[in-house]
Amino acid sequence: MCKLCDEGHPQTHERQARDTQVPEGSRRWDARRGFLKASAATAAAAGGMALFAPRPAQATENEHEPPHSGHHGRRYLIRGGAVMSMDPAIGDFAQADVLVEGRKILAVGPNLHAWGVPVIEARGRIVMPGFIDTHHHLFETALRSFLADGLLFDGLDPNITQNYFQKILLTFAPQYRPQDVYISTLFGSLSQLDAGVTTVHDISQIHHSPTHSDVQIKALRDSGRRAVFGYFESAGPVAGNQYPADAKRLKLQHFSSTDQLITMFMGGEIYLPGYEVAWKLGRELGLPVAAHIVGTFGMRPTLDALAKGQGGDSGTLGIGPDNFFIHMTGMSDEAWSRVRDVGASVSLAVPIEMNMAHGTPPIIKAQALGIRPSLSSDVECTLTADMFTQMRTTMALQRMFVNANKLGETNMPPTPGAPLLTARDVIGYATINGARDLRLDKKVGSLTPGKEADIVILDADAINVAPLNHVPGAVVSLMERSNVETVIVAGKVRKWKGRLLDVNLGRLRRELESSRDHLFASAGIPRDLFRPS
Repeated sequence: MCKLCDEGHPQTHERQARDTQVPEGSRRWDARRGFLKASAATAAAAGGMALFAPRPAQATENEHEPPHSGHHGRRYLIRGGAVMSMDPAIGDFAQADVLVEGRKILAVGPNLHAWGVPVIEARGRIVMPGFIDTHHHLFETALRSFLADGLLFDGLDPNITQNYFQKILLTFAPQYRPQDVYISTLFGSLSQLDAGVTTVHDISQIHHSPTHSDVQIKALRDSGRRAVFGYFESAGPVAGNQYPADAKRLKLQHFSSTDQLITMFMGGEIYLPGYEVAWKLGRELGLPVAAHIVGTFGMRPTLDALAKGQGGDSGTLGIGPDNFFIHMTGMSDEAWSRVRDVGASVSLAVPIEMNMAHGTPPIIKAQALGIRPSLSSDVECTLTADMFTQMRTTMALQRMFVNANKLGETNMPPTPGAPLLTARDVIGYATINGARDLRLDKKVGSLTPGKEADIVILDADAINVAPLNHVPGAVVSLMERSNVETVIVAGKVRKWKGRLLDVNLGRLRRELESSRDHLFASAGIPRDLFRPS
């Protein structure tokens, strides 16, 4: 590596990390390897085409992840993939390379010159920014699938008796010990990394004590992913909790630097008494202020008052550009207009909103006002937390509304002039829009030189995708977790060739199961794998 390259100024060199320009000895080996491949092909034909014979081992250059990835000055090249940058200034490439140095992307384009660096071979792969989940309750990982049939709260359907507000927030959540918070947050984070979700906004209402908050932050940090720590209430609430006042200590102790993977939002639920204190404190600390906004909970009048700048006990609290609103179902035109006018953020969790009676997902309303939402998974006690599901469902619902109106069907939300969402649109929702809403778009969300290298490499040669004919379409319409081959966060490889690195999943699974057992026992809820709804 030359001095100019080491200083961050890539140079054109006579030799490159390319099959066509390699040292003489390597050329001889490649020629011999090509001869062996040709001989093997001839033998296969002579043997009646053994189509199901075991594949030969891959070349050694690609067997191991690049050493010390993410460390200062360490480079590697992602070579030959279909690159979808999500940056219009960079563009897309049917075949190109991404050069990474330390935590950052150094260059994107075809035939990059980078002699002597480790190579991640990406032919037959899609290279794109990591997915961003802008709203997820990681503390509920131990309760996965418990509310697959559940609704938002009791009374919405007489046949559904296990519901979210009563069972999760009021019954299970108060039973969480710090160790329960830690293992659910860590295991859920690793699971999302496995699915290519490199960034999450973790909204967990289990801040029963300062220790609960500290271990949640530790779990996010130990997972090695990028995260926004959402400081919300103590569900229950549990006596002795320090919300919201402990926000000052948390920010000073854990978030004094902006150059770290974990940042902080302030939570302030407008359906809870005293939310004004949390909003004012968040603004005093310079933190974005987040809240769930759900018509089913009767929040419309409160949000209308905030839209007029007449919210809170003082009648002077208002919606601002620092607000981050989740769901926004059942809200008035006036409130929506104010959200647009001030530039507040909107996160949609479309599959959950459809399943749990939050109200109709307001994708058409957002689109009509020119608001570009981000996407979020919400709760795994009800639905999966991968972003493929979020993208597919959002696209399908919006197109159902628009197409039904074009066909003259009745009782559909009006969609005058609304263009059909495309696969690229919803990929934008799940990447660059998420980065923007979490105030991270200067760091991540696109494959832009100078940004941090949060990258996923997706297998487009897999049996559920091949042959590759359209990159955005393959990602949204065909792919799922099994296609996520390699995951990189801030330059560090976290998943390699389909396997998470540096984790003992067996041990962590046992800890999660033990935590699950404690929570059910403490909540007085029997574990019945086949219970009715």
